[in-house]
Amino acid sequence: MTSVPGHCCNHCDAQSTPPRAGYRRLLWIALAINFVMFAVEVSTGLRGGSASLLADSLDFLGDAANYGISLFVLGLGLSARANASRLKALSMLAFGIWVLGLAAWHLFSGRVPSAPTMGVVGTCALLANGTVAALLFRFRDGDSNMRSVWLCTRNDVLGNVAVLLAAFGVFGTGSAWPDLVVAAIMSLLALTSATHILRQSNAELRDHAIGRGVPAEL
Repeated sequence: MTSVPGHCCNHCDAQSTPPRAGYRRLLWIALAINFVMFAVEVSTGLRGGSASLLADSLDFLGDAANYGISLFVLGLGLSARANASRLKALSMLAFGIWVLGLAAWHLFSGRVPSAPTMGVVGTCALLANGTVAALLFRFRDGDSNMRSVWLCTRNDVLGNVAVLLAAFGVFGTGSAWPDLVVAAIMSLLALTSATHILRQSNAELRDHAIGRGVPAEL
């Protein structure tokens, strides 16, 4: 996991504002890709009985919402962007907890997912997220809002690779265990990233308040 950047300086409102035109265009592209892939994965995940595909579909939906939030606060000050990062981090926490519960339910149901479906859809998802990650790579070290966008995108790529590995595992073993293990790993990745984003956004809000001479209780 990449370490979280240090605290922002007192004048980071001016320094941390992203290049809006190019970044905004990339966020719109990322939002469209994620929403389309959510629709694809949720339908195939339900038909194929794959916990990891369903987890990935919810992740696509969450990312589409996160890109939308980022677009809304892009031209606002640091405080608004940091609070948006908090909201996105909480959504990532909810995603992680939901996936853990979903994996537990599939464990007791005993249903074995369709390996071919997982493989085909996982490959499409990897191509989609790889494209988004390549577009956003140069914006990975901005403020907590930009950082959260990058972490979500990077997690998606790692999750897609894991889904493909799970598809091979299900195909080779005829068991649901690889699918469940990947779903659990994806949830832990979301929980870890959410914790990092919360820490950075809290630090930004605290430093912003100190810079304005306002006591910060975060």
